[in-house]
Amino acid sequence: MSNPALFLTATLIWGSTWLGITFQLGVVPPEVSVAYRFALAAALLAAWCAWRGVPLAFSRRDHAFLAGTGATLFGFNYVTVYWAERFVPSGLVAVVFSTIVFMSPVGMRLAFGTPLSARTLVAATLGVAGVALLFLPELDAARRGGSAALGIAFALVSTAIATAGNLFAVRNHKAGLPTFPATAWGMAYGALAAALSAAVTGATWTFDPRPAYVLSLAYLAVFGSIAAFGAYLTLLKRVGAGPSSFVGVATPVVAMLLSTLFEGYRWTWVAVLGVALAVAGNVLALRTRA
Repeated sequence: MSNPALFLTATLIWGSTWLGITFQLGVVPPEVSVAYRFALAAALLAAWCAWRGVPLAFSRRDHAFLAGTGATLFGFNYVTVYWAERFVPSGLVAVVFSTIVFMSPVGMRLAFGTPLSARTLVAATLGVAGVALLFLPELDAARRGGSAALGIAFALVSTAIATAGNLFAVRNHKAGLPTFPATAWGMAYGALAAALSAAVTGATWTFDPRPAYVLSLAYLAVFGSIAAFGAYLTLLKRVGAGPSSFVGVATPVVAMLLSTLFEGYRWTWVAVLGVALAVAGNVLALRTRA
């Protein structure tokens, strides 16, 4: 797939997972749902690799980095997102998480010496400003709520953890680890990290047999995890963590378009301006690595 196709695949799928995650909330604790999701995704991806004859063996050193990738990119990252959404609306979490377009280039600079261009910073500013305008009503509501600070703190922690996950993934690519076997192990470690979070928080291991939960879990595992992360990590391997992190800016835009179709979201001129700025930031960032 071309780089734009990889970007669109990850963006469109993750944009739809915002709606899918709403069917996961309620009966099953968030940490347990995350563990279910990535355990299922890891098992399916490992089975696919075995069927295709793709080796799943790695050295102990590589497993250490795969564990780091899994804990940050698939485990603790998602757990803290769920916790953030307990205190603030998901739109505000999206705004905070979009700051990954600043964190990832800075992390790449510190970890790998990748140049930090002014164009990237301008693109990141446009992107985050656009997402903030898109969710301006939720930002205003959160400003008046007492629990907003705690929710924002969880969202910032999640963004920092995801940035670390990107850096682990870049290291794995530089070491020549094949994407899909490495992702299978990473998701298995991510499921373990989520299970550890469940143990620490005292979450009850339950399961919701209703079709809405089961079908959304299957969608999140197959498409939201295997397909989307496969596309994203391949893109990250090609263009680096900085440009690929702009998926975090484009995803909320897709989520709001779906909300228009399924949840009756009503657009304002401020939201339209936000989308325009977010798109402009994405175009500027991706043209940098054209």
